Amino acid sequence: MSHPLDAETLDRLKTRLAGLQAPVRLVYVGQSPACTGCREQLDLLRAVADTTAKVTLETLDLVADAPRVRELGVDKVPATLVQDAGGKDYGIRFYGLTSGYEFDSLVEAMEMVAAGDSGLGPELEALVALIDRPLHLEVMVTLACPYCPRMVRLAHRIAFSNPRVRADMVDSAEFPELVQRYRVSGVPRTVVDGRPAFEGALDPASAVLEILKRSNPEAWERIDAQMRTLAGERRARRLDPDHLYDLLIVGAGPAAMTAALYGARKALDLAVIGKTVGGQMVNTESIENWPGIPEIGGQDLAGLFRRHAERFPVAERLGTEVVRVVREAEGPFRVETGDGTGYRARALIWAAGKRYRTLGVEGEARLLGQGIAFCATCDAPLYAGKRVAVIGGGNSAFTAARDLLPYAREIHIVNILPDFQADPVLYEQVTASPQVHLHPASHVRAFLGEDRLTGVRLESADGSERRDLAVEGVFLEIGLVPNSAPVADLLALDPQGQIPVGRDQATAVPGLFAAGDVTDEPDKQIVIAAAAGAKAALTAERYLRNRSG
Repeated sequence: MSHPLDAETLDRLKTRLAGLQAPVRLVYVGQSPACTGCREQLDLLRAVADTTAKVTLETLDLVADAPRVRELGVDKVPATLVQDAGGKDYGIRFYGLTSGYEFDSLVEAMEMVAAGDSGLGPELEALVALIDRPLHLEVMVTLACPYCPRMVRLAHRIAFSNPRVRADMVDSAEFPELVQRYRVSGVPRTVVDGRPAFEGALDPASAVLEILKRSNPEAWERIDAQMRTLAGERRARRLDPDHLYDLLIVGAGPAAMTAALYGARKALDLAVIGKTVGGQMVNTESIENWPGIPEIGGQDLAGLFRRHAERFPVAERLGTEVVRVVREAEGPFRVETGDGTGYRARALIWAAGKRYRTLGVEGEARLLGQGIAFCATCDAPLYAGKRVAVIGGGNSAFTAARDLLPYAREIHIVNILPDFQADPVLYEQVTASPQVHLHPASHVRAFLGEDRLTGVRLESADGSERRDLAVEGVFLEIGLVPNSAPVADLLALDPQGQIPVGRDQATAVPGLFAAGDVTDEPDKQIVIAAAAGAKAALTAERYLRNRSG
């Protein structure tokens, strides 16, 4: 049998491994009978270990050594791990072959572990340290790609620097199902927690910031704001509770941010208070109906809204919620946040959007976030190979089911009505899959489980039958509730709790305007909310000008 390394590569390898500062251990996981590529990878690792006594090789079988393999968190083969001599696991993984351009990635990982230094430098290590929760990086590669090793090495350096991170090189040729799942059309493709993040070999700082955006959005927003301020691209400032503003905008979605942009361009002294930048659209993976941009991610579009507004001298307080609005006679409006701080303005635009509707049944409050969720786009990868239920019967429910199709083993769609209201094309697309099971005319009576969801209790519409459906995840797709309660004492809401507005976004209360999904506008679309925000700001400016004139 020919040697897996040619003479020139073997000579270079011996020189590099002779310089290892400490011994390292390679752990190989394969499967007998041999999986595709297993034998080739094992032969390569044996050749590497044979070049120096500083490298030892441990071989494991996926089935025969299942307890040890599970402990290592390995879920596919062939797999290669790089550890120190004592067996310390740094979360460095190679799935597939490490030949071609990725051979150097393997050697560099060994050199890094032996040196005990990530090589990132203090500034990047400080950014990596902001990843404050468990994070899984996957870099999809081909062995013929000369640019892929840059992202593989960076991912492994991040894992070495931060013990919360696990970083995998994934050979696309060996795992075509992941290529399909992550919609890989070019490499390197970096995936964060099962969600495609970016494509291409970014420079280290940009790549770390992209990863941080998805792992710790608050930290990323803080850093991004500082960088834009230093570059002269951001003029936003903090709210002052002692200041009387011309206009206060409540919300942070497309209506609110567009209102801020238009109000600032009219030279109003304005402030923005909102909870989630982008509102509901950040839960949308792909937006395909924003004019001029054929496709963009919800978070990316939200960022564009915010950056545009912050080019003007607006005051803002984000990540907080307004809980009360009061107004005495014809005086200023006063809004209060959850911590009791009050802010005042002569005019107010309420653009607080909507929140997810819940069922209010037994077990729901306890298990929210423990198996009960609202965003299949966000959380679908967490349910790979599991059974899930989607509650609802309209387009939202069937879109959630479609998002779950590449991941979940079974998808149960539960609807209180005897039929389903999704568009025919979407209905047919989803129900064509054997994974999908429909439960019409079924009421959810309880969610089961103590610390974690284990099932959902269903009852037939006529009450004649009850059964427990074993699922590990539930997505509630039963509509949204307007965030209008804080202004309910100022004006009459419609039967759905929405704020009635005129064509100019004015309400029945002088000086109070509303825009976006919180209003009685029947079409809830991003472009319509943005247009309404613009109208609200222009109307508010005329109101303020007439009052001062």
